[in-house]
Amino acid sequence: MKQTNRVYTGLPTTVFEVMSQLARAHDAINLGQGFPDVDGPEDIRRFAADAFITGPNQYPPMMGTPDLRQAVAAANRRFYDLDVDWRTEVLITSGATEALSDCMAALIAPGDEVVLIEPLYDCYLPLVLRAGATPRLVRVTPPDWGLDADALAAAFGPRTKAILLNNPMNPAAKVFSDDELALIADLAVAHDAYAICDEVYEHILFDGRHHTPLMTLPGMRDRTVRIGSAGKTFSLTGWKVGYVTAAPSVLEPITKAHQFTTFTTPPALQQAVAYGLAKDDRYYRGLADDLEAKRDRLAGGLVDIGFDVVPCAGTYFLTVDTAVLGLGSDDVVVCERLTREAGVTPVPVSAFYQSDAPGRFIRFCFSKQDDVLDGAISRLARWLAKRPGG
Repeated sequence: MKQTNRVYTGLPTTVFEVMSQLARAHDAINLGQGFPDVDGPEDIRRFAADAFITGPNQYPPMMGTPDLRQAVAAANRRFYDLDVDWRTEVLITSGATEALSDCMAALIAPGDEVVLIEPLYDCYLPLVLRAGATPRLVRVTPPDWGLDADALAAAFGPRTKAILLNNPMNPAAKVFSDDELALIADLAVAHDAYAICDEVYEHILFDGRHHTPLMTLPGMRDRTVRIGSAGKTFSLTGWKVGYVTAAPSVLEPITKAHQFTTFTTPPALQQAVAYGLAKDDRYYRGLADDLEAKRDRLAGGLVDIGFDVVPCAGTYFLTVDTAVLGLGSDDVVVCERLTREAGVTPVPVSAFYQSDAPGRFIRFCFSKQDDVLDGAISRLARWLAKRPGG
């Protein structure tokens, strides 16, 4: 048989699925995979249910229903003072991952280079490689997740086509500072590069922070692709509704990639998301406040039983340093051990780096019900107490 595509052939199963399988096998509380364990607002779900019954349920416009594209444009203006033409600058996709795939297929060509910042969400590298590009990796590392300006500048060169920026950042729970964003923007402009911005956690920031889209910085309006997600904004990850905002000349080829990938997204879900985006400020504040409380609940419990917790500025994720507890320097082994022996499943942070990863950090997801978080802390506390010297 002839060889299949080498990017995907033999690609290992994601760390999320590996750890989830282990969690099921040991009846562990799974704090590894990043999604809420309760569904989002009932009024949005009822809106979708009614829309499925009343219809239409045939192909909607390829770029998305007008009501949702208008709602995305209105949200850009409302939250970020971005003036967006819904007719030519907004595309609806079947999730943010499809949007990322469309961007890579449309904007990146063999021989190009793409700057990526580790730790990486798992789809980024395969999509870059499948587009025939060379990844140029820059890293941030715990506990401070600081971005090295010299290393970032060195990653840009004459073949740089784009930088892929995840802000707020999964899995680091980092929110890039104004200075870091300005540096990224300056480099993109200087090298005439696109910025593909995965901003799905844009409404999940803590401690009074406010999201700043890279698109709002000088020189970035016409070279930035901004990707959002109804799954994260409304805790409806299974719906897979994403939205792309970009200048017409940039969005046009992305739209063609979308046309030949999924073509469209269920119209009832689009209508419900349009309804959701118009929710008042109380909803958006409540989303962040609720998850901030969960962050603090889990972080406080972990600190009380001896873990060293890394600061978390946004997203669903909390990173901890296991060194203080003497659990070893191999985070994969630590995660497997906690799953089998303590009955709680995190994921190893090293899985999000390509090589030479920091080895003593593990990540927990806190977008879970309070009793689940409390149960995880109780199990970990009991396990630690049984250890020699515990």
